[in-house]
Amino acid sequence: MKYTPLLGAMILLALLITACGPAALTGVPTQVQPLATEIVSTAVPLATNLAATNESTAAPATNISPTTNATPGTNASPAVVNTPAATETSQASVPVTGETTIKASLSDNYGPILVDADGVAVYIYTKDTQNGTTSACTDEECTKEWSPVTTQGEPVAGAGAIQKLLGTITREDGTMQVTYNGWPLYYFSGDKSAGSTTGQGHDNTWFLVAPSGKAIRQ
Repeated sequence: MKYTPLLGAMILLALLITACGPAALTGVPTQVQPLATEIVSTAVPLATNLAATNESTAAPATNISPTTNATPGTNASPAVVNTPAATETSQASVPVTGETTIKASLSDNYGPILVDADGVAVYIYTKDTQNGTTSACTDEECTKEWSPVTTQGEPVAGAGAIQKLLGTITREDGTMQVTYNGWPLYYFSGDKSAGSTTGQGHDNTWFLVAPSGKAIRQ
């Protein structure tokens, strides 16, 4: 930077002498003319060299590319919510499966009688055939009032009942009906409350059953 004023002056002088040519040196004393010519011849190359030097030493332009510090996107897996799905359990009534239990119970008026596990009395129908393989109560009118005692397995003898007297027959609809001493057993649909014996003697064909397997006819 310290050569800049001198360089400018020398370039200006060189340009002036070059433009004026020999005429510019006309009024200059003869002794001075060679000096002026030498100055001119020295100034022009020097100016050119200084200009080239300044250009070569100038700091090169730096192309600064903007740097992006953006954090690369992360493909995060969506959060999994372990929400247990709501499960509704049907509370609809379904038939009770398994073996039916027949046991003895002491009634108020007829002594020991056969009942099921809930204490509901069972009956025999004298129009059936003992040790037969079918039931005589199959039409809608009969089964509406007297429903068969059914099971989905071999019936079980409870207290007071005799296991060897228990058996089954297959009804027309494919269900298994419990038998005792060879007689199919029924419920009196008009009253299936525990301890009730209101079906006793109905039409003189429906009777309670003693633990021995005989019909109670009193």
